[in-house]
Amino acid sequence: MRIYDYIVVGSGSGGAAVAARLAEDPSVDVLLLEAGGTDARLEVRAPAAFANQFHTKIDWDYYTLPEPGAGGRRIYQPRGKMLGGSSSMNAMLWMRGSASDYDGWNLPGWSWADVKPAFLRIEDHFLNDGEHGRGGPMKVRRHEHYDPMSELFVTAAAKSAVHQSEDVSGPDMEGVSISPVSVERSRRWSTARGYLDAARKRKNFTLQTRSLTRRVLFDGTQAVGVEYERRGRVMSARARREVILSAGAFGTPHLLQLSGIGERAHLASIGIECLVDNAHVGAHLAEHPLTLLNFELQPGYVGMFDAKNPKYLAQWLFGRRGKLSSNLAEAVAHVKTLPDLRDPDFQFLFGPMFFWENGAEHTAPCAVIGQSYWTPASRGWVRAATSDPRQLPDVQLNMFVERADVDAMIRAVRLAREIAATAPLADIIKTEVTPGAAVQTDAELEDWVRNHGEHTYHPSCTARMGAEGEGVLDERLRVRGVTGLRVADTSALPQITHANTNAPAILVGERCAEFIRSGE
Repeated sequence: MRIYDYIVVGSGSGGAAVAARLAEDPSVDVLLLEAGGTDARLEVRAPAAFANQFHTKIDWDYYTLPEPGAGGRRIYQPRGKMLGGSSSMNAMLWMRGSASDYDGWNLPGWSWADVKPAFLRIEDHFLNDGEHGRGGPMKVRRHEHYDPMSELFVTAAAKSAVHQSEDVSGPDMEGVSISPVSVERSRRWSTARGYLDAARKRKNFTLQTRSLTRRVLFDGTQAVGVEYERRGRVMSARARREVILSAGAFGTPHLLQLSGIGERAHLASIGIECLVDNAHVGAHLAEHPLTLLNFELQPGYVGMFDAKNPKYLAQWLFGRRGKLSSNLAEAVAHVKTLPDLRDPDFQFLFGPMFFWENGAEHTAPCAVIGQSYWTPASRGWVRAATSDPRQLPDVQLNMFVERADVDAMIRAVRLAREIAATAPLADIIKTEVTPGAAVQTDAELEDWVRNHGEHTYHPSCTARMGAEGEGVLDERLRVRGVTGLRVADTSALPQITHANTNAPAILVGERCAEFIRSGE
């Protein structure tokens, strides 16, 4: 059994950040365990190919239980199972979240004034304006090889819904622009690149892939290590100081429950002895619901329709340009669908292609406007189905169970249609494919939302920070009821942010390392 100072479980957005930052201290030894393998794959490195990762061995391939508010559908939830985790699978949009997100948490150390210095430390941002970081591990670039149609969306949205802005990444979020993305020279820039490439050169840093963590080991209520499975063998590693779980919004509460931290009655039902009785573990699951308006284009407009042509692969391989450089969500508009809102409640995503059911194809060139709802009221849960760590936990999003969420989606669809009907975007649109011109009334739109609504791949809040009795973690990311155990991923968020969740997840990892190194 090897002994380390710190053991980090999961190499995704939060885990890579906390592990790499801890390893900057040469006096400590850090072990990073990753259940998946390498990220050295074309569908990871080429931005436009990310949907080709779905349902493969680098995808955890979650499905929810039948969703009561969404037509009884079992909804697919991809999660990255490789170095970089879901930062190696996402659409690479870089959004910090609004100042009111962090101020609204009312947690010491998490106000906008507290977290802004960490974002500055994280970023190597294209905006050299003093409000964004320069020289940090995460490269953020203005999308370079976007389709001209994306500019038409920006212009139309600026005419009909929201002002044009160079900065849609915070602190107030409002505006429309070509997307800021975590891409460098037309290649995905995940936390595997930003953090782990440098960390792996350090002698005090150990990375083990294909290592499925089974549970946290305790001596009384002190976390002392982890048990994991690698190459068919069950093994253990000891931690002198702390264990940090960064297995994601599904994996982290699952591991806590397998380790005896969760609701006592639930743990007893699957044969696990309860160490800490806390019903908040796995509760409060939040996700950004998403609907997708697809439009066939007028003749002469192609977009990404022919992106599988081998010439575009050659362009990307040898020139780092062309259609495979696209992150698909090439432009974003952050809009308010009600006039009295403080912050935008929706992110509209524009792409020069057909996007439906996580990558289905259409017979003609299309463009898509997605409506991602940032402030949903519906909450779900994650629960271990059995005591077997190899079996994925049950997930229930409970998407659209709150009536207000459906009403918001209907407002957003109508606003997106207004943008699509505004020149110059209107000039290139031939017809609406989804939901189609026949779907007009509130009742028709509600039926369409419930039966075809998806999500934005942003699960959060399942091991949230909060006051005693209101969450799983304290404000320093320590698991309540035990010592030597912290969480650093989106499960720790008290509320889901007005943002794509990659940057907030990295923030949590950075802050976790900061707390540990300062003795907090």
